[in-house]
Amino acid sequence: MNYLTPSLITSLLFSSAGVFANSSTSDKTALEHIEVQGVQSRLQARGILKDSIAKTELIDAEQLKNMQATNLTEAIDKALGIRVSNECSMCGAKRIMINGMKGEHTNVLIDGVPMHTMLSGFYGMDSIATSGIGTIEIARGAGASLTAPEAIGGTVNLVSQKPTKNAAELDMAVGNHGYRKVSMVAMGVSEDEHSSISAIAQQDSRDQFDGDRNGVNESPLLDNQSIAITLTHNLSLDTTIKARYGRSDSEVFGGPVLGDTTSSIAETLASVNQGEAERLFVDNQVDGRYVGHPWETAEWVDTQREEWLVSLLHGVNDKLTVDISYANVEHTQDSFYESIDYFAQDDMQFISAKLYYELNDQHLITLGVDHRDEQMRSHSAALADNPLYMSDSFDYTVSGLYIQETYTPSIDFELALAVRFDRITADFIANRVTDNEIDETLVSPRFDMRWFHHENWTSRFSVGQGYRAPLSFFESDHGILDAEKGYLVDVHDVERSVGYNYSLNHSADKLNATLSLAYTQVDNLAALSHNETGTPVLGQLSERADVWAWDLALSYQLLKQLQLGASIETYRYNDEFKSSFGIAPTEKRASINLEFVQAAWTVTANYLFVPSRDLSDYGYEGFNDIQAQQPKATNVSSYGLLDFKVTYALTNDIKLYAGMNNALDYNQAADEASPLLFDSEGGYDVTYIYAPLRGRQAYLGFDYDF
Repeated sequence: MNYLTPSLITSLLFSSAGVFANSSTSDKTALEHIEVQGVQSRLQARGILKDSIAKTELIDAEQLKNMQATNLTEAIDKALGIRVSNECSMCGAKRIMINGMKGEHTNVLIDGVPMHTMLSGFYGMDSIATSGIGTIEIARGAGASLTAPEAIGGTVNLVSQKPTKNAAELDMAVGNHGYRKVSMVAMGVSEDEHSSISAIAQQDSRDQFDGDRNGVNESPLLDNQSIAITLTHNLSLDTTIKARYGRSDSEVFGGPVLGDTTSSIAETLASVNQGEAERLFVDNQVDGRYVGHPWETAEWVDTQREEWLVSLLHGVNDKLTVDISYANVEHTQDSFYESIDYFAQDDMQFISAKLYYELNDQHLITLGVDHRDEQMRSHSAALADNPLYMSDSFDYTVSGLYIQETYTPSIDFELALAVRFDRITADFIANRVTDNEIDETLVSPRFDMRWFHHENWTSRFSVGQGYRAPLSFFESDHGILDAEKGYLVDVHDVERSVGYNYSLNHSADKLNATLSLAYTQVDNLAALSHNETGTPVLGQLSERADVWAWDLALSYQLLKQLQLGASIETYRYNDEFKSSFGIAPTEKRASINLEFVQAAWTVTANYLFVPSRDLSDYGYEGFNDIQAQQPKATNVSSYGLLDFKVTYALTNDIKLYAGMNNALDYNQAADEASPLLFDSEGGYDVTYIYAPLRGRQAYLGFDYDF
């Protein structure tokens, strides 16, 4: 697993920074101000590339540092319109929810290109490093990206930092609960300004967290390692080629606490040979001391991911531009779920070609084609002889054609009309009854409008259709936990959605305010159910599911040194949508934040409040005891989370920092109740989750630019 050795990281980054430094002039000061101006920069300035993703919410590199965000889920957890759902107290699987939709309805892009497979949407969000990210762009609503029609909820686009000088950065931090982070970023620009290179390497880890100290964690051990190298070369003033390679390795271990109820991961996996213990907990209570064998609560997931991206941007003339991209992603998962093994390999290829034609100053035509081919193969040795078990292996292909007309009659008004045609086939290859569960041709229109009412007021409205093919058991629930009972697939249609989004923004010298409203309806929404024998079945709802969402965000520059902010969010699901959730989503939350900058000091803080709620609306039912005599609470209390960070610039190049996440040390197991439960038949599960599962995280570190 540890392919990123310290020597490899160091040599990789310093060699990257030195590639172009060796060929540069000796005048370092002059070199530091190099600005690479290629066809991409010029086209962006003219607005030609503006339809690649609808920019609504932005998180820049400085904000990522202020949040001490190590990975993607930490970076966007408190972003407006987004919630990160923790789907399991053992493995800590995270789902990114936009506009109130489920995690599988979010598509993650890298530099505008879809780069995440179906499988990586479940295990993979915690392993995406923030090092080297220049901006995170969050677009809400179906049709938010022409190249990501399956993003019913929206898209998260990770935009790489653009090298503008020869430089390197080292960021190191340590904290309690085994928190460690080491990241290095190196960038170089050639003397003729035609070429640039960037390389990042990051290693981060944290130990298990056991809030109620019963020997079973509520938040797992997480160990991530990642590297990425990006090369950009301007073949001419009109042609730019870009190549990117990335690799990440993530290990998750949850269940028995290492050094307490088990000594090692290897011992835990081997303990299956001991058979079943007489009981799991003292007095058969989930908050009692764990006395079962290590394997009986253990979940171990090891994922490896490699990705390649090549793109060519060519300006044919002043009117016509061609943009071609090719991506290949290989995602491998090896895992163990309480004696059940699960191995999967998910390979995806994506190719896209777009033409931008500027008819005149008012009309821009975008014409594109793309093709996605994804194959996922999985198997389980433990379930191979189970007649009820069906592998969730699939073949999935999508071929699309789209056209968009962008009309800008004045600087105050912009209108975009688009339509996309897709041919979709999806086949669960283990299902011998049906050749292709999904074989459809879809037409998806989209409408976007932006209107500057006044120099301080702007309205945006969009409506669009989207779709998604439900292709993996993990997509809808953590169903592998019931795998000893088998697993069945009953999927025959794509999920089809219509989304409406409106926002009103007021921007003045000191005050910025945005009100957003959204409504999304989905037909054929995937959901997990159980048949009469208790076998998990991935099926689809017969009734339409819908959700309303609204939020209000304010920021005010109270002083030159002090900016204050506040937000409030609300989501309202209908009963059909609620029935599809395995974990109850947060329906309401509010936050206040501040940023104070004085001389060499920077202080940032954020307080998030979630009110009390009734979990019975989402079908929560469970017991603290195996006899089913002590029901778990469904009316749960409100809570608040406080994060803050203090940074001191020791010099222009060195910054020292310290901070806390969840400074009030609130966590569900210690302050409310265990996320573990017994069902009415005495079965054990790990998903009674409604609040944070990790306590206070204190850290300190330094950031060195050189």
